[in-house]
Amino acid sequence: MYEDIMTPAATDGEAAERFIKLVEYLRAPDGCPWDRVQTHESLVRPMIEETYEAVSAIEKKDMANLREELGDMLMQVVMQAQIAKEEGLFDFKDVANDITDKMINRHPHVFKDKAGVKTAADVLDRWDDYKKSEKEHKNETQTQAMEKIPLGLPALLRADKVQAKAAKVGFDWNDVSGAFDKIAEETAEVQSARAEGVQEHIADEVGDLLFAVVNVARFLDVDPEAALNHTTAKFMRRFAYVEEQAAAQGRKLPEMTLEEMDALWNEAKGRGL
Repeated sequence: MYEDIMTPAATDGEAAERFIKLVEYLRAPDGCPWDRVQTHESLVRPMIEETYEAVSAIEKKDMANLREELGDMLMQVVMQAQIAKEEGLFDFKDVANDITDKMINRHPHVFKDKAGVKTAADVLDRWDDYKKSEKEHKNETQTQAMEKIPLGLPALLRADKVQAKAAKVGFDWNDVSGAFDKIAEETAEVQSARAEGVQEHIADEVGDLLFAVVNVARFLDVDPEAALNHTTAKFMRRFAYVEEQAAAQGRKLPEMTLEEMDALWNEAKGRGL
């Protein structure tokens, strides 16, 4: 029964067909007990996790791992499509055709009118015009556009996208100085909330402060998610140095003063870690 999927495929099309059949077999009555009971909802977390793992492979420039993680992401797509097929909603063919049609429509500079599009910036301008006309055609408000931004996105990235939507209609600072002033204002409000001692209020004000920081990042054309991940990795490298140097001295971190650890931290910075 399974002979048609046991041999690696020679072409992209055959490989896609082989994989789709594999998932069908896994979901069949005599397939895998775990795969058979999965639902759209039960696969949400694995889908998110697989995406992050692929991103991690890219950031580490680990192409062998990226190849593997892209396969895991493909598994999520095909599994969701197979479940939908069983429910009589749509199948993988519909998913592939829909995204192909969408990309053709959103790339008129490739498939229709190529005039005036020479750079990536030109493409983005055309893209913004297309999205605007698409939104107007659907009578979509900017709030509705914001509501389409996935809740599952990392908080910094989602805040950045929401702010960008507001900026599209002019609801934005004139320049980055206004965003910097907002950070100072929100910092003071966090300090005031801390003095009050009401945890809910403190959390609310910390959220406002983070939102203000994202605004500055957006003005400076910095991806806040990437920037924070970079800083977190830098912190871990320097902390590892502190821990290693403490061990070399025969000491444990809880036994050291903050000043002693800070001195090692500054050594790490001096070494470019």
